[in-house]
Amino acid sequence: MEPLSEKQIRSSFVNCTKGEAMRLKLPADFADLPWEDLDFLGWVDPGAPLRAHLVLPRADGPLGITLRVPAVGRTSAVKSSLCQICLTGHASSGVTLLAAPLAGARGREGNTVGVYVCSDLACPLYVRGKRQPKLRSGRYEESLTVEERVSRMAGNLDAFAAKVTGG
Repeated sequence: MEPLSEKQIRSSFVNCTKGEAMRLKLPADFADLPWEDLDFLGWVDPGAPLRAHLVLPRADGPLGITLRVPAVGRTSAVKSSLCQICLTGHASSGVTLLAAPLAGARGREGNTVGVYVCSDLACPLYVRGKRQPKLRSGRYEESLTVEERVSRMAGNLDAFAAKVTGG
């Protein structure tokens, strides 16, 4: 992913107001992000921990999506969970259901779409093996190459973005 400026990020959001986009806090490590290892930028807002944000590169400019983080962690007997974006297996606390208001009038009416995603939104780092999930039984082994996993992740993310934007 090409590095983005603060202005590019703030102007990319399609499912929140301009005021909300201006008030969001960028990742604490924004100046030191490993852009070469990112296929998208994802973070939980340090100023509003019940908000998370995704910024996806697009040919016509970045696409930003704001998401709601649940106020209370889910409790479950499930021992592990799978991220729907990168398909990384985690201990149950490593995956969170995030809800994105839909873009446009549908979102203003309160309609949302949800996705189970890595709680730290570090999918690109998991896919590349630069970050390891916390699993009791060890990491799931795949026969796909890193490039194939990156491509699959991009397809899953594009499908989610299409649900948000109605595209």
